Amino acid sequence: MKIGIVAANGKAGQLITKEAINRGLDVTAIVRNKNKTVAEKSIIKDLFDLTSEDLKPFDVIIDAFGEVREDKLHLHQDSVHHLNKLLSNTDTRLIIIGGAGSLYVDDKLETQLYNTPDFPESYKPLSIAQGKVLDDLRKRNDIRWTFVSPAAEFIEDGERTGTYILAGEKFTLNDNGESKISYADFAIAMVDEAVKGDHIQERISVLSK
Repeated sequence: MKIGIVAANGKAGQLITKEAINRGLDVTAIVRNKNKTVAEKSIIKDLFDLTSEDLKPFDVIIDAFGEVREDKLHLHQDSVHHLNKLLSNTDTRLIIIGGAGSLYVDDKLETQLYNTPDFPESYKPLSIAQGKVLDDLRKRNDIRWTFVSPAAEFIEDGERTGTYILAGEKFTLNDNGESKISYADFAIAMVDEAVKGDHIQERISVLSK
């Protein structure tokens, strides 16, 4: 299996790259500048300069791109739109790191977490931007996409426990009433999805046990 990881130099991207390589997968880091990952192969190119030929060799593209600056949040939609254009009507799967804010809190899947009273206002613009990406994906049947939402508390330097809970569209808590996951355990879930491909054109979510 050949996997390309977009924005592999980021914290999440580096851990996903390492996890995939440790499992013996053929991994290429797709980065804008010098490759800082453990991957021996790389494509050094801005995401928006990627072409369909660049992505043609891969079975799976993992999109680890992220942007938190409020005036740049549109890049979430713009970047996925570009990747969609390149991967349209191909067999290559696209797995995207989403956010927790767009998860639903009700059984009817009508109210999203970022619309609940206690949701921090400072995180709302980012959650809305990531939610728009998911809305766009749901309208397409020409892309083999999977949108993966981490838990509400996404811990950059958290430990790798080697386990996680796989959930779906609903905001889920573990037995301790927590919604959290480390970047390292999230990387396991991302590579599991890349290998198994069990959730094509679906949103899934993951949290720690």
